[in-house]
Amino acid sequence: MTADVWLPIPPDEIEGLPEGPEYRFWNGAEDFPADPADCAFYVVPYMKPSPLCVRPLARMSRVEVVQTLSAGIDHVEPGLGRLRPGVRLCNARGVHEASTAELTLALILSSLRGIPDFVRAQERGEWLGGFRPALADKNVLIVGYGSIGSAIEDRLVPFEPARVARVARSERTTARGPVHPLTELPALLPEADVVILSTPLTETTRGLAGADFLSRMKDGALLVNVARGPVVDTKALLAELESGRLTAALDVTDPEPLPRAHPLWRAPGVLISPHAGGPTSAFLPRAKRLLVDQLRRHVNREPLRNVILTTGAPTG
Repeated sequence: MTADVWLPIPPDEIEGLPEGPEYRFWNGAEDFPADPADCAFYVVPYMKPSPLCVRPLARMSRVEVVQTLSAGIDHVEPGLGRLRPGVRLCNARGVHEASTAELTLALILSSLRGIPDFVRAQERGEWLGGFRPALADKNVLIVGYGSIGSAIEDRLVPFEPARVARVARSERTTARGPVHPLTELPALLPEADVVILSTPLTETTRGLAGADFLSRMKDGALLVNVARGPVVDTKALLAELESGRLTAALDVTDPEPLPRAHPLWRAPGVLISPHAGGPTSAFLPRAKRLLVDQLRRHVNREPLRNVILTTGAPTG
């Protein structure tokens, strides 16, 4: 019996892979590289649709580890019920924090300082002067304070915001201050000039930024979504944008990719990037380092990093 490892990166491009497993390259092609039943460690293709990512799972009868190359796991969750108990699902914590936080700051600064307006004015040869909002002295609220939310705050601090408030699923204290539970969102939203969504997509957070959430945001506030598109109710956001009460900077949308004719493209006060937070020059070296470390741990039967859940284990 072989112990195959399926990789979405050609194995000869990853230096330091441990000896022992048979490495198979599969990045979503129609034909599988080998019998899925022989796969012990499945690395999910990156930035591919959920149906493609889960397609081999039903036939992976002996798989022990499913490793994503994304921070979120929502794209593989639909297939977890096809796996036997005891399979560990690991995410890519440590791979995307820097690049996602970097884009978050770029979206905030571009939106507040009017960079898209400047680009359009440059095309017209127009000197577009005037005062613009600054990030300095603004109140910022981060909704979703895991490793990415923390990395965002690391980069926010040098821009001298007046206050950074943090919200996560569970209340706790960090070196930078308290993390409030989700139940305190209604009281925190009216105080924020900038609201950043960096939470995982779960049944709790799906549609979190709906009509009630958005209505509690102060007039002129900026909503930034670097989480997942369905965390925001698109219809409710459109209503706020079209009224001119809120602005938004979105790296993710619902639906995604955003269809050409979708009204969100033309809504006033919105900046849209095409889910560009993770795929940067920083991705591949960090992803390779994670895979080498995880596979060494797997081969040596050492504890894996970033285990999000184990199939068949109680939750909550």
